[in-house]
Amino acid sequence: MTYRTSLLLACLLLSTAAPDVAAQQPATATSAASASALDLRRMQPVSGDAQAGAAKAAVCAACHGPQGVAIAPNFPNLAGQSATYLYVQLREFHDGRRSDPVMTGQAAALSDADMRDLASYYAALAPKPAGRADAASRGAQLYLAGDPAQGIPPCQGCHGPTGLGPQPHPSSAPQPPWATFPHLRGQSSLYVAKELGDFKSGARAGSSNAKVMHGIAATLGDDDVQALSTYLSTW
Repeated sequence: MTYRTSLLLACLLLSTAAPDVAAQQPATATSAASASALDLRRMQPVSGDAQAGAAKAAVCAACHGPQGVAIAPNFPNLAGQSATYLYVQLREFHDGRRSDPVMTGQAAALSDADMRDLASYYAALAPKPAGRADAASRGAQLYLAGDPAQGIPPCQGCHGPTGLGPQPHPSSAPQPPWATFPHLRGQSSLYVAKELGDFKSGARAGSSNAKVMHGIAATLGDDDVQALSTYLSTW
């Protein structure tokens, strides 16, 4: 059994447990919601009104750009992310499962319909054009093959070989909810390094996906984080 196959089997096992019903319900800002992580293992695809979302995105554009490509390296690119992933992140900010000086306040005022519409709008935008990453770099090795000697799994196992998210493979076996995994290609090195640090410290822990990332981030040294961040930002 290959290292990548082992990783995918682990992901499949994650998808077989019972779902958190709260993950399918409209968001509420209760203390009970803040206390537990969203269980995304059987998250159903999310959809909304992209046209309505466009009309609601004026404030978002100040940080994430008019076409969903961030104006500064500390903000993530949103264009081309799946609507389901974006909706989950907004819910985490809204419910207090994820914290950010800006986003916590912005998301607090959003209704469930607002979050669905905004997520659908950004999902419909074209992702940032591809760059020219060094395919022979340490970052490329970690992303595509991992490092079994250090217990580092390949990032492409969940985030796809092109960095734009994986595609379901033909199989009768249960499969992970691909739409809850983010696209990583083209994100700034500053943002990627910050998020990996938050996973490693446990600061980002609002979902079952985040819990998986805790273990993965723990295998990465500072040099590995830098290598991955650089690779993804130039890809």
